Amino acid sequence: MSVSFKRASARVGVMNVGHEPYWEQFPGLREELIGYGKEFEAMLGVHEVEVVSAGFVDNVDKSFAAASHFKRQDIDFLFVFLSTYVTSSSAATAILNVGVPTVLVALQPRKRLDYRNTTTYMQLANDNICSLPEIGGVLIRAGKPAAGMIVGTLHDDPRAANELKSWCQVANARRAFKHARIGYLGHTYEGMYDMNSDPTAFTAAFGSHVQMLEMCDLAKLVNGVTAAETANKLDEIKSIFTISDPFIDPVTRPIKPEDLDWSAKVAVGLDKLVAENGLTGLAYYYRGLDGNEYERIGSNMVLGNSLLTGKGIPLAGEADLKTCAAMLIMDRLEAGGSFAELHPCDFVDDIVLVGHDGPHNIKISDGSPIIRGLDLFHGKRGSGIGVEFSIKSGPVTLLGISQTVDGKFKMIATEGESIKGEIPQTGNTNTRCSFGCSVAEFVEKWCSAGPTHHFALGVGHVAPKIRNVAKVLGIELEIV
Repeated sequence: MSVSFKRASARVGVMNVGHEPYWEQFPGLREELIGYGKEFEAMLGVHEVEVVSAGFVDNVDKSFAAASHFKRQDIDFLFVFLSTYVTSSSAATAILNVGVPTVLVALQPRKRLDYRNTTTYMQLANDNICSLPEIGGVLIRAGKPAAGMIVGTLHDDPRAANELKSWCQVANARRAFKHARIGYLGHTYEGMYDMNSDPTAFTAAFGSHVQMLEMCDLAKLVNGVTAAETANKLDEIKSIFTISDPFIDPVTRPIKPEDLDWSAKVAVGLDKLVAENGLTGLAYYYRGLDGNEYERIGSNMVLGNSLLTGKGIPLAGEADLKTCAAMLIMDRLEAGGSFAELHPCDFVDDIVLVGHDGPHNIKISDGSPIIRGLDLFHGKRGSGIGVEFSIKSGPVTLLGISQTVDGKFKMIATEGESIKGEIPQTGNTNTRCSFGCSVAEFVEKWCSAGPTHHFALGVGHVAPKIRNVAKVLGIELEIV
């Protein structure tokens, strides 16, 4: 069995708003504006969201009706397309009644008016921004400000198109936590105070259920894996990973066939655990003892959890529930999101190695990821197979989630660069990262923000998107 995961797309409402008194005065204007609204809906439809339209709304009664429609459809996000000047009642009535994050959109059909030949009709057909301050101000006065605004032109406007795509990704990040079940298997690594979380506080902040799981749940599934299922998983592993010889590090060893078979069997068990419990993500850690079954399972989850993380189901080691959430956000922002921490600095090249012994997001690997046999995982019990790679070179973003003195969750993010170069060949991921200042200054600034020692490492500079995710989730954000 192999999980084929399809993300649950955000259900976004779209409402094209107009001004009813104009129709009698300017024949044909209503139809033209409806057409522009349909063009905007088509622009939304190319992104990974489910579009729910309320059609053309040009008075307060239709705004109430649109709100009822959106509530029945259980939308996650709302785009309000301002086709011309509109009274705030026509737009704000629906926005305030639906109560989901809303982006106000003002996209002119023309890049500018033909001033010498402009009629009032032509001005009204391009009056998209006219009511933007009115509606924006009303929403602020009501204590429910717009999540964002997109201003530009309807055609040939890359900035506006990118803003629209970004907001769709933010909607998907918010949707990821709705109806989500985040598995919690085992316990946090002993002594890591920063890892400890209150599942109820997590549910209150993110809206997701934390599903408590036992190692016996996973063990039962692993023990039920068939030879055919193991063979299929081995084929998947061999198609993705490069099997590497031991390195000079004495903890590395050749990968034995029985090592690979067992890791494949555990990977199938993880697939089944995710499928049977409907998991959106999983935070896990189990120490084990004296080579017992749970130790053998716990120390051989890296392959399976890296495959799942690459498919959009983040797995966070050492039972780090907060970083599982960070990885989920980064994935839905299409940035990947690999489980990571700070490793040694290179004070010559002015970079810091960023990585972990697992789990990893192989989707953002720079080339084929490597697997190595390991006699031990430092600080943990057991032996097995490690995954080793750097993420793609270029822009990167780090996202950590911590908690403040009052117990509230806090996001911490920064942008940097992944630099090509040598990494230790120790069966762990490591990426050479630079952050636009001396490495010592970066580490000081990052650690002073109060993060946990784990974070999600993703590709691209996505801090502005993270800022919008934090806004719609109501969580504090610090950009380092």
